Amino acid sequence: MDTRQRNRMMMNRRQLLGASATGAALVTTAAWAKTSNMGLPEAAIMDGPATQAPKAAPDTGVPYNPVVTLNGWTLPFRMNNGVKEFHLVAEPVERELAEGMTAYLWGYNGQSIGPTIEAVEGDRVRIFVTNRLPEHTTVHWHGLILPSGMDGVGGLSHPGIPPGKTFVYEFDLVKSGTFMYHPHADEMVQMAMGMMGFFIVHPKDPAFMPVDRDFLIMLNAFDIDPGSYVPKIMTMTDFNLWTWNSRIFPNIDPLVVAKNDRVRVRVGNLTMTNHPIHMHGYDFEVTCTDGGWVRPEARWPEVTIDIPVGAMRAYEFDAVHPGDWAIHCHKSHHTMNAMGHDVPTFIGVNKKPLTQKIRQFQPEYMPMGMSGMGDMAKMEMPLPDNTIPMMTGWGPYGPIEMGGMFSVVKVRDGIDADDYSDPGWYENPPGTQAWEWTGDPSNPALHKEELTIAPSLERAAAKKRTMATARCRCSSLASPILPPQHLPTGWGRLLRSHLSSPHQFGATSALLGQ
Repeated sequence: MDTRQRNRMMMNRRQLLGASATGAALVTTAAWAKTSNMGLPEAAIMDGPATQAPKAAPDTGVPYNPVVTLNGWTLPFRMNNGVKEFHLVAEPVERELAEGMTAYLWGYNGQSIGPTIEAVEGDRVRIFVTNRLPEHTTVHWHGLILPSGMDGVGGLSHPGIPPGKTFVYEFDLVKSGTFMYHPHADEMVQMAMGMMGFFIVHPKDPAFMPVDRDFLIMLNAFDIDPGSYVPKIMTMTDFNLWTWNSRIFPNIDPLVVAKNDRVRVRVGNLTMTNHPIHMHGYDFEVTCTDGGWVRPEARWPEVTIDIPVGAMRAYEFDAVHPGDWAIHCHKSHHTMNAMGHDVPTFIGVNKKPLTQKIRQFQPEYMPMGMSGMGDMAKMEMPLPDNTIPMMTGWGPYGPIEMGGMFSVVKVRDGIDADDYSDPGWYENPPGTQAWEWTGDPSNPALHKEELTIAPSLERAAAKKRTMATARCRCSSLASPILPPQHLPTGWGRLLRSHLSSPHQFGATSALLGQ
């Protein structure tokens, strides 16, 4: 049984005990009369951290393409007299931030972040919220248009939900888009402890803004000392763990995409700083904010989109470039784990004499920082319990030297529509990967004896002498030509020939039979 199967088996539904009609509020008498006959909806629980592939869209109401919450899942609902009923449970949870590190957090239905709520524009929803925290709480439906008494600001919208009680929120979904939910009661503590989630409202017209894959990423952060389990809730800016959906690299799942898919990535930010999210290999269009969909004529192209505090941005692209493409926050410290803020800089300092003395008392001591911190990614350093290295994660060619807010978009041919499993590392076609130059760096000029062109390329070159000559004459780059084992598929790219001198041009002309 693989990990995905085990995690699916962990997902179950359990009937909550102790909740009664007397613990309910925020709903009309008539609506409660209908609901009380059926009791509370079951509260689904998720214990595993793996990404749950979307289930088929429900056969009730308007159809939609379900979203995929990275390292998360979607909350089930039941239909009750035309109303979609959900059940959120605010409770202490244990969240595996990465293999070897667990945090004691607060969340919903067994996890932080909480499960994604999905519905359709025009739906009426009824959301039961059971409080299993040691203090009161509320739920604010961030960005949704609803009655003020359902807005979830404790003391303003309604009283806080006491421990052990269940309140009910009920409202109509009047617009589609990407929204969030989080407390507005003891907010500093409860959000710092991980209480947040997505609320996705699909358009009532299935033909509006369709995509093949729809990913959700919630940006959140924690301050957890190495060896400890509970976040420090008073931290304002100096966080040491920057997470996506309460997970840190290398244990953030990849975004798996089939070539030519239309892909949407929705990013919400409930941290205390902005995050410039950058994706390699693609440009994309920003198509949605918390305020709604961006009109086609108003969209703008990006490769990095800054997500402000308390905001959401969605962008879309066509997955036409196969490969493994990094996606990450471009604040460098946000791609680190267990980041210390008082580490001295030792670049240029010879610590070898000191190391010899220290090892007399601590034989396992390892010096670092003399020539940068990259060595930390491959050093097997002793660590406190319940923490992970600052830089970690291995790729096909060595340590990736990343952590925190980092993942990989994996674009492949032949991915089934419902397949989100990791396809492994991409194998770059010959001639499309950087290589080591082993020639004489002091004499980069091209000579015939230094390079033998493959017969197929030689024939192609002979047929296209005119174009070759033109390209050589227009070239302005001065670097050696490609070695034969790394020639690209097309000879034309070979003759983007890094030529700048008459000598180089003459040598290439002679080589091609000019």
